[in-house]
Amino acid sequence: MTVTDLSATQAVQFEDNRTGRSVETIKRAFADNLFYVQGKIPATASQNDYYMALAYTVRDRLLQRWLATAETCMQPQVKVVAYLSAEFLEGPHLGNNLINLGIYDEVKQAMTESGLDLDVLLEQEEEPGLGNGGLGRLVACYMDSLATQEIPAIGYGIRYDFGIFEQEICDGWQVEITNKWLKFGNPWEISRPEESVLIGFGGHTDTFTDSEERYHIRWVPHKVVKGIPYDTPILGYRVNTANTLRLWKAEAPESFEFDAFNVGNYYDAVNQKVVSESLTKVLYPDDEPIQGKQLRLEQQYFFVSCALQDMIRIHLATGKRLECFSEKFAVQLNGTHPSIGIAELMRLLVDEHHLDWNKAWDITQKTFAYTSHTLLPEALEKWSLSLFESLLPRHLEIIYEINQRFLDVLRLKYFNDGKKLSQLSLIDESGEKFVRMAHLACVGSHTVNGVAALQSNLLKQTVLQDFHELWPEKLTHVTNGVTPRRWMALSNPQLTDLISQKIGDRWITHLQDLKQLEPLAEDPTFRAAWQQVKRLKKQALAQRILDRTGITVNPDSMFDIQVKRIRECNRQHLNVLHIITLYNRLKQNSDLDLPERTFIFAGKAAPDNFLAKLIIKLITSVGDVVNNDPDIQDRIKVVFLPDFNVTNSQPVYPAADLSEQISTAGKEASGTGNMKLSLNGALTIGTLGGANVEIREAVGVENFFLFGLAVDEVVQIEAQGYSPREYCEHNPDLLLAMHRIESGFFSHGDRNLFRPLVDALLCHDPYLLCADYQSYIECQEQVSQAYLDPDHWVRMSILNTARVGYFSSDRSIREYAENIWHVPSIPIEMNYYTQDDTALFN
Repeated sequence: MTVTDLSATQAVQFEDNRTGRSVETIKRAFADNLFYVQGKIPATASQNDYYMALAYTVRDRLLQRWLATAETCMQPQVKVVAYLSAEFLEGPHLGNNLINLGIYDEVKQAMTESGLDLDVLLEQEEEPGLGNGGLGRLVACYMDSLATQEIPAIGYGIRYDFGIFEQEICDGWQVEITNKWLKFGNPWEISRPEESVLIGFGGHTDTFTDSEERYHIRWVPHKVVKGIPYDTPILGYRVNTANTLRLWKAEAPESFEFDAFNVGNYYDAVNQKVVSESLTKVLYPDDEPIQGKQLRLEQQYFFVSCALQDMIRIHLATGKRLECFSEKFAVQLNGTHPSIGIAELMRLLVDEHHLDWNKAWDITQKTFAYTSHTLLPEALEKWSLSLFESLLPRHLEIIYEINQRFLDVLRLKYFNDGKKLSQLSLIDESGEKFVRMAHLACVGSHTVNGVAALQSNLLKQTVLQDFHELWPEKLTHVTNGVTPRRWMALSNPQLTDLISQKIGDRWITHLQDLKQLEPLAEDPTFRAAWQQVKRLKKQALAQRILDRTGITVNPDSMFDIQVKRIRECNRQHLNVLHIITLYNRLKQNSDLDLPERTFIFAGKAAPDNFLAKLIIKLITSVGDVVNNDPDIQDRIKVVFLPDFNVTNSQPVYPAADLSEQISTAGKEASGTGNMKLSLNGALTIGTLGGANVEIREAVGVENFFLFGLAVDEVVQIEAQGYSPREYCEHNPDLLLAMHRIESGFFSHGDRNLFRPLVDALLCHDPYLLCADYQSYIECQEQVSQAYLDPDHWVRMSILNTARVGYFSSDRSIREYAENIWHVPSIPIEMNYYTQDDTALFN
């Protein structure tokens, strides 16, 4: 073995027969894995066999770092971040690991010399279906940055057998297809059944006194499942840190009941296994129907209890007492999904480890921090007391006790102000009684943060106003960020290379270095190169659109892109109304001086969200008409790209000219798609909502297309009594666009198809689409005029990329680490374990 001695912050280079980085060694290791792991030779190997062999070859090169990081995390003095999230949309691992290891070019050459195409193998990887959307994509960026910043961390979640559905478009409608992401196996994970834990549900509680006459409560669940951990390494960029994503799968404690089998009850002999494993079978969408709510609560408790039991095991293994548990782990609650962890840690400390309540509560509050991702009260989880009591009776008792002690303090502060106590209580008693999970998270955490400056201020004024008044020092904010490794270095290598040629490649881990690009916006040669890269990415996306949808689009047209979850609040139908308005104008006057535009939509609608699915049908129906009208002469094209996920989004962001960020001001928390698009040089048309505010400040108001009501104007209009029908009746363009939809023009004469959507807009319009319509149309006219000056547009594009360095997830994680978790970076020292290293066993 040879070792190159590098500084502590650089990855150690080492070369041996199994994990070497040279092209020849990679080729030999790849052939070995194809033969010895996949059991195939080239004559019988499929593309999936080749992918699996390559994945194992790359994973081998992670193991040194992974084991050394795990060993470091076990040291008593090392504090570890535990990120609890119901979603982890990591995306495909192979390409990202090649980038982070720094062996992309070597592996590409090795595959070429082996007669294979790396791009084809990258496409072969099934994307882990571990999330619904933005929440999961954000935490994936954070896991990447935690490792890149060399911060010891474990991500805890659920190993869903079937992830968020795969989306197909049939006759313009969304059709949900089962996402069998594990059908060919997962080469990146390692099962750890020896570290399994038991999780209870239902049952009742008993009281007893121990030998020292101390009073205790014991939970006697009626159902127990086993949690099996599956570990995946998450490697940092060009460092030795490889943190762990630990996902839990549910199994029966005993997979086969011999007693039932022996008396002829064959069904019951295996039924327990089937029932237990159903717990982690499927990821429910955010808008799940009522029958999914029980499963969602079961899933949340399952993975949180698994995680906390695992953390306690790790902590005790270091030889330290539970009283200093918060010195070992900083636990971040990613939204309200894992907030049951506060009651569960109390149960484990008080019931299982017999700590005093006050001591346990002190540990709990010092351990947890909570991120609030929403501004919508209805998005803050609440569980009915009847459901909660049936599933988690002991936890409800603990929540009652937490609430009683909390309210006792409030009575002294607010002099028994019943209204204030009711607003702050962990139990909502305004009608049917509910447990307020956001309140539990606020009370049980030492810090609560929003995810954008505007959103955090609005949290203080709205959904968390009472908690901010009570604890003004507790609520803070950390603006979201995205990782430049996946969302630039991997997905846009041409732009990455162009930038690195001019300013070096330090920006990939220090995104603020992109500021050095600003003077180059005035360099005609650089602008031409920038424009050439953008056109290459647009050509690639145009080919993908043709392959996926059969629609031919012009790469020289403006690529106007809105990629988000399909929901009323994201206002894709406002975008559609603009398309219809443009269509109407071109039908009336074909000589209008407008640039060609390709409108590209992508996103999934929750299966039970009828209006969201109807919006998809409207988009595709408008496209069917507009794309095939000879009068339009292809000046407008409308495309809906199916099955938006990490894999399918990677070609989209680099190709965008215009980024649609058009949610109502004050109704969106932050967003990260806006950051990915700006980073790749797209200009934004948007409201003053979420992180748009900070993006606009960063890139300059002259490089951002602003429209719509501000937050205070939204509040004022809603308070006055908003009438969307009045806005429509007084706006001829809006009235005509609505008439086109309502008359059946886009539905083969069927006047009823889109009536629910039109009625919802004219009668309710909770997201003020009609109020923002005229401002949006006028702003889009400014966009068109700007695009007609290509040189000016490219300048703005370069400045957008140059000025968004703040929106790096590396910066976000540093803020969490320094201000919330108080966890330092720890460079990992390598232990050189190899297949020949007998020292490992001494």
